[in-house]
Amino acid sequence: MKHVIGVDLGTSAVKLLLVNSNGEVAKEVSKSYPLIQEKSGYSEQKPEEWVEKTTEGLKELIQQFDGNVEDIEGISFSGQMHGLVLLDENNQVLRNSILWNDTRTTEQCQQIYDTVGKEKLLSITKNPALEGFTLPKILWVKQNEPEIFAKASVFMLPKDYLRYRLTGKIHSEYSDAAGTLLLNVAEKTWSAEICDLFDIKPELCPPLVESHGFVGNITADFAQQTGLSEDTKVFAGGADNACGAIGSGILSEGRTLCSVGTSGVVLSYEEKNDLDFEGKVHYFNHGEENAFYTMGVTLAAGYSLSWFKDTFAKEEAFESFLQGVDQVPLGANGLVYTPYLAGERTPYADSIIRGSFIGMDAAHKRQDFVRAVLEGITFSLNETIEIFRENGKNIDTVVSIGGGAKNETWLQMQADIFNANIVKLASEQGPGMGAAMLAAYGCGWFSSLQECAEKFVETIKTYQPIPENVERYQKLFGVYKQVYQQTKSLNEQLQEFRK
Repeated sequence: MKHVIGVDLGTSAVKLLLVNSNGEVAKEVSKSYPLIQEKSGYSEQKPEEWVEKTTEGLKELIQQFDGNVEDIEGISFSGQMHGLVLLDENNQVLRNSILWNDTRTTEQCQQIYDTVGKEKLLSITKNPALEGFTLPKILWVKQNEPEIFAKASVFMLPKDYLRYRLTGKIHSEYSDAAGTLLLNVAEKTWSAEICDLFDIKPELCPPLVESHGFVGNITADFAQQTGLSEDTKVFAGGADNACGAIGSGILSEGRTLCSVGTSGVVLSYEEKNDLDFEGKVHYFNHGEENAFYTMGVTLAAGYSLSWFKDTFAKEEAFESFLQGVDQVPLGANGLVYTPYLAGERTPYADSIIRGSFIGMDAAHKRQDFVRAVLEGITFSLNETIEIFRENGKNIDTVVSIGGGAKNETWLQMQADIFNANIVKLASEQGPGMGAAMLAAYGCGWFSSLQECAEKFVETIKTYQPIPENVERYQKLFGVYKQVYQQTKSLNEQLQEFRK
């Protein structure tokens, strides 16, 4: 039977999936690597670690595979977005990669607004200047490490560097390039105007291909190290969220994804390149050709729940920790939680705001707090859905993956708060499966990603909104939204007391 490999290069680990032509995961391997955090706000990794761990993981995958390695036809990638890898003229790495969750570049974000202007930036890149994006990191290196920047020949994104090491070929693709603030998202070209404004030579930007684009075969050396065949075809791949969307079947208008990991994402498919969300949500190129997706982010989604459990019930398993939450009435007996543990992204882009429990009294039990945390996370995600609807999008069905899809009560809560049908998938591999699907499509197994999704993505249950719950949650959501405005000034005053 034919197989492909999906490689998901995450922030804490690389995950490798061996997927057969029926869309079944035959083998799965994960290899972790550390973050380097030298100072507050700094977050880096050694690109060589990605290569070493991926090589180890592939070797292990091949050793466990009981078929013929020639039957593994293709490999593709999903990767953490925005990270900066700088190479010199000999394609050697010049410094550690600065990652998406590094926040040292506030000053550079302001410089971008001062130089380009907010409206022009949005018209070209479709996104605001945020610390996580790549251009602020490039400017930071240029201004703080000029001797390193002077040697830079090309910049790459994490999974693109990993792919280069497999093939010896340098490329990027549109879904990841869209998170750099250097791409004209609508026109699918690097922006000469932005490069010019910051005196960045155009050659610093790598050549662009489609996500399913064939970029070469693996090198003889890499084949020898891993046991893969030299005939294995390599395809460009996509940004983690684009691949998560592909792996969840978000491939047509009206399809929306809710993904709860450490952070939470609500992502919706877009056919058009000219919608105007005023920068309130991210607007990126999809991994599907000539398509786009819009996305809102809750910074502390699953993190809110793990923080609460680790703080108040560290030794407990998650299952027992969540037990009884279905017995707590809607609204957690008048307790509201806002999940701003690390600031908030959508819709506020506020790094100073912090979380709150509002409405506590002596009658509240631990389960009330847990229910309030689940509801608060879901309200935050609903702020993105509200933005989509206010801009004319019809959202009646949402595919739910990640932590939010592991609990029946939470799935029904999503249906009631989003006022939409919530779909749970049979197999939930997200970005890794999306990468495998790009390889399957690239190998010619299917005539489109949509056709691939029909075979690879299966629904097992749908949760429908309960009208009376919808009504009560809409009222509570109105209270939730007031908490940000009412506590913004208080949090600014409290900032000097934080460690």
